[in-house]
Amino acid sequence: MEAGDYYEILGVPRNAEEKEIKKAYRNLARKYHPDVCKEPGAEEKFKKINEAYSVLSDSQKRAQYDHLGHETYTSASKGSYSGTGGFHGGGFSADFSGFGDIFDFFGGGFSGSRQAGPQSGSDLLMKMQITLEEAVFGADREIEVNHTEACSHCNGTGSESKKLTKCPRCGGSGQMRQMSQTIFGQFVRMSTCTECRGRGSIPEKRCSECRGTGHTQVHRKVTVHIPAGIESGMRLRMEGYGEAGDYGAPNGDLFIEVYVRPHDRFRRSGDNLETDVEISPAQAVVGSVVDVETIEKRTVELTIPPGIQHNTALKIPGEGVRRRGRPGDLLVRIKVVIPRQPKSEVRSLYEKILELEGHRMPDSKKGFFSGFMGKK
Repeated sequence: MEAGDYYEILGVPRNAEEKEIKKAYRNLARKYHPDVCKEPGAEEKFKKINEAYSVLSDSQKRAQYDHLGHETYTSASKGSYSGTGGFHGGGFSADFSGFGDIFDFFGGGFSGSRQAGPQSGSDLLMKMQITLEEAVFGADREIEVNHTEACSHCNGTGSESKKLTKCPRCGGSGQMRQMSQTIFGQFVRMSTCTECRGRGSIPEKRCSECRGTGHTQVHRKVTVHIPAGIESGMRLRMEGYGEAGDYGAPNGDLFIEVYVRPHDRFRRSGDNLETDVEISPAQAVVGSVVDVETIEKRTVELTIPPGIQHNTALKIPGEGVRRRGRPGDLLVRIKVVIPRQPKSEVRSLYEKILELEGHRMPDSKKGFFSGFMGKK
């Protein structure tokens, strides 16, 4: 199985329905699950299968994936910190979660209590406003993030000596058993150990810097790459840039929700941009040539054909949103503007046109309401 896009990984067509995607995922997950398949690279294939399913099984993520394309969605850029610190970050990808619903046919399940062992860090969500130019061409933006990182003094262990000991309260299991006797029999309730918080181990001696938590609060700058073609409401994912996890567990992720600010001259519709150009009645009747400035600040000559009607859209190919090598177009909507106070020479010409068309001019000596009164 070659590493292609998500549809190729699952072996389904691009128009596959949800049931077809789920069926393909289950078959492949059973085949390549590390506990079942001992072939070299089975674990990596299993991860790619779950990654593909987590996107294609979600209608919103699938729409974003189809819109942006595989390369832009999954690996548009690498995020990076400016400055130093003990953070070990990951790269950038579009919004997708981890492994899918594999547990329902391998016999696993989730309980309401916290799982034992080191816990992954929490995810963070930020909102970012960008300009239409940044959405069209892509950009690198620097943002500020407040989050927790592994304590550099104790390497995230929470222990001054960097050593951990087995939790005396739960015996290293991370869970506490509470037994109760009822008329229906004996019940056992499992809960997270309050001493070690489910980790199964505690610091040998609490760290003087983080007081045993293993985490410190930091303020850092992160460089985010905004892929060309992104739209309002889409989320970027910075892997590993969320809150720090427990010692031995991965960090959470940073999700950045993007909003595109309105532009004063351009409007966006999919991969196309739209702008307005005002012309006079004379230009509309006999045709003309006008200069149009693109969003890239280039000037393009646009020919107005004779007899064009108000609100007609003319197309300038390739001057829209640049995405996946297929740029959209710039639609120029024509607005015919009537002069309110034309010069006397221009007015005389319009009067001559009116006469040639066989229409009468209003009598300026009569009042405004005389036209409604009719003849006596």
